[in-house]
Amino acid sequence: MKLYDISQEVFSCKVFPGDPSPERHELLKISDGAICNLTGFGMCAHNGTHVDAPYHFIDGAKTIDQVALERFVGYAYVAEHEGALSAEDAMVILGKARSLDNRAAKRILVKGNAVMTEEAAKVFAEAEILLFGNESQTVGPEDAPMAVHLIMLGAQIVLLEGIRLSEVDEGVYFLSCAPINLGGADGAPCRAVLVSLDE
Repeated sequence: MKLYDISQEVFSCKVFPGDPSPERHELLKISDGAICNLTGFGMCAHNGTHVDAPYHFIDGAKTIDQVALERFVGYAYVAEHEGALSAEDAMVILGKARSLDNRAAKRILVKGNAVMTEEAAKVFAEAEILLFGNESQTVGPEDAPMAVHLIMLGAQIVLLEGIRLSEVDEGVYFLSCAPINLGGADGAPCRAVLVSLDE
């Protein structure tokens, strides 16, 4: 068994344009005579590796604490793709995942500089996948992310954004990316880990 940490380090993470960067504050320091070291921090819910809840783009929809944990934990398929993801690309990815392990076809992670299109988003929505993950800080075009988010979040698909898959080969893995339980929030940071199923 091998573990792959596919999360970004928070304080040096990539930030979506316009979002505030995470800040670390040393509240107490042993070197200054305190009894312990104590760290405070401030950040956006969508900094670094994080998950989007439907409420992120749909007012009145589920917040991150209302999304079932089962969506974040389970078998997943890692595919590699560069550029725009077409509907045909999405169908090929789903087909490969199903041929290897039908359970993995419910959580799709894409390695590479891939951009979700509305057409591909509709394919994944119709397939009723539980989670979609990508290396970009957003699903869909960075300059126009709303349409793709509405399709996927409207289908209750959890979006795992800002993962790092450079050390991971295509194939089936076990994924754990449970978010911090931020009541009422539209998203939350997570520690995303893949477990190799090879003996």
